[in-house]
Amino acid sequence: MKDTKTKILNAAEHLFASHGPNATSLRQVISRAKVNLASIHYHFGSKESLLQAILSRRLVPLNAQRLALLDEYERKSGKRAVPLPKVLEALVGPALRLSRDSQQGGAVFMRLLGRCVLEPDEKIQTMLNQQFHYVLERFTPALQRALPNLPPVDFFWRIHFLVGSMAHTMADSERL
Repeated sequence: MKDTKTKILNAAEHLFASHGPNATSLRQVISRAKVNLASIHYHFGSKESLLQAILSRRLVPLNAQRLALLDEYERKSGKRAVPLPKVLEALVGPALRLSRDSQQGGAVFMRLLGRCVLEPDEKIQTMLNQQFHYVLERFTPALQRALPNLPPVDFFWRIHFLVGSMAHTMADSERL
């Protein structure tokens, strides 16, 4: 039987993905997880901390995979720029593989992540920035080296388009 903390994380992940973090109550989470309210407060303290824990348990390994792939491609490229398709594979590939892995949250987590990216909530955006800041710090220079002749303003908009496309795709990842 799953431990209480895992039951809460899984229940909240499903509910947050279906209804959004802000539209889901802790009462809904305890009902789905079949635990008491005290256990949520004991393990997480708040709904915000619960969401942070859900994001961290999936994004920390996902982002580690992304960075490991980028490191590998940079090692293989030596002093040359990593080709754009390889940079994009390192960025997008792990997320696509995760979306198909039901043991690691699969489409449910990707739908939650898409909702969070699109959610106009400052606290959620801060959580996401904490998770993705260091990833973007590593990928931005790699993308710039792969696209050396692209004007900065065009680069900026292409990054926005890439991130936005990924967010919309993740929000509806069950179709992948």
